[in-house]
Amino acid sequence: MLHKPKKIFLVDDDPFCLNLMKHVMITNGFADVHTYEGGAACLNFLTDEPDIIFLDQVMGSVSGIETLKAVKRFNPDIYVVFVSGQHEVAVAVESLKYGAFDYIVKDEKLSTKVSSVLTKIKDMGELLAQKPTSVPKRLRSFFGSVSLGLLLVPMMLLSC
Repeated sequence: MLHKPKKIFLVDDDPFCLNLMKHVMITNGFADVHTYEGGAACLNFLTDEPDIIFLDQVMGSVSGIETLKAVKRFNPDIYVVFVSGQHEVAVAVESLKYGAFDYIVKDEKLSTKVSSVLTKIKDMGELLAQKPTSVPKRLRSFFGSVSLGLLLVPMMLLSC
């Protein structure tokens, strides 16, 4: 599905959901799938450099939001997708506010929703790959004039 093999972490304290999610990943062609029963366990293995983390909202000692914040501090480029039984919009908004890529509610359509998010991540990766890496000329000229202005202001203050 995605061009290069992706490393996926699945984090959920419910063994049934964890196994279901793992099955969905394997069905979608992902082989490098790691499962963790809590946020702390996931955080201990961030140095393994996952590309995508599917994260439960409500877990034991380390909540999904706390885990998300730590993941984003470690590497803001990791796609984090919340998978939760919480139907409240405020919970979804909070997760997106802290950098989650998407929020999925656990229900009978979970497999379809996960496949859809994986497609969105693939599309996002393709868009980012097309993005030019050089800084646009307008931006360079803006920052050039800003830095020139920063040099002139102290000199003007000294002459007063």
